[in-house]
Amino acid sequence: MKDFIAGLPKCELHLHIEGTLEPELKFELAKRNGLALPYESVEDMRAAYDFDDLPSFLSVYYEGMNVLRTEPDFYDLAMAYLSRAAAQNVRYAEIFFDPQAHTSRGVPFDVVVRGLRRALIDAENQLGVRAQLIMCFLRDFQAEYAMATLLESLPYREWIVGVGLDSDEKGNPPAKFAAVFARARQEGYLLTMHCDVDQENSTEHIRQCVEEIGVNRIDHGVNSLEDPKLVEAIKERGLGLTVCPISNGYVTDSMKTDAIRRMLDLGLRVTINSDDPAYFTGYVQENVAAVQEALDLSREELVRLQRNAFEITWLPRQVKDAYLAELDAYAAS
Repeated sequence: MKDFIAGLPKCELHLHIEGTLEPELKFELAKRNGLALPYESVEDMRAAYDFDDLPSFLSVYYEGMNVLRTEPDFYDLAMAYLSRAAAQNVRYAEIFFDPQAHTSRGVPFDVVVRGLRRALIDAENQLGVRAQLIMCFLRDFQAEYAMATLLESLPYREWIVGVGLDSDEKGNPPAKFAAVFARARQEGYLLTMHCDVDQENSTEHIRQCVEEIGVNRIDHGVNSLEDPKLVEAIKERGLGLTVCPISNGYVTDSMKTDAIRRMLDLGLRVTINSDDPAYFTGYVQENVAAVQEALDLSREELVRLQRNAFEITWLPRQVKDAYLAELDAYAAS
């Protein structure tokens, strides 16, 4: 089964590029930019990754990205992830980036997006892994800042497939950003939103995503299982759910693999992803393996999880079908 998982053509749809900043690269970028880090070594930095809920994780996460300053920094960050993804047979990824986490500290939007875009082009040409960018708004900032960021992104519209919403959920419901997401839809962006696991008002936030915002996808969304009406609405609309088991285990009481089992049994389009793997010690292959071990998934079920992912990608139908054919060929072999 380990070999089967390694060779399985994979698709990743919930991956924060800033969350792939490994300590080794963090030290390298700090040196490049003349910055001092509050750690003596890579081991010390990893030991400092001590968090047990979403807010405690976010404080470490935002502190860490301070070393990202120049276009080459963002290029190196993305190429490091895409190289690892290619080694795990990730065929396609949709990658979140948080421009406000950089523009709010003086790094121009242009610097961020150009570095990431150049890496995506090189990765497809050199590594054979294709990727697209999803721009996330930080929900603990003002909606007006999100709207300004949306407008700033429009010259790069062809480089960004969709928009999302992430960061601290408490007191920051999806409805706060309804006007921003309505404008994003008008501009041709596809829509997704984080509904993090076991947060305050989780099911209400999912309801807002589905009924008020009209998202094309939901990130996490595990708590939808608490409301049968929500489950039916998600199923009827064919919405995908991008679940991140290893990260769940860090910021909640478990990996929520029982929820993944229920989602499969209910016929929901559940997928397996890595979230912020530099902090949660597991890229997509490790996440798939962890779920397989916990649930004793069959090969057919593992293929189904990847089929779900390729089906809910924001790709043209013809391109999806090519990836699905590759997946079917692997399963048949």
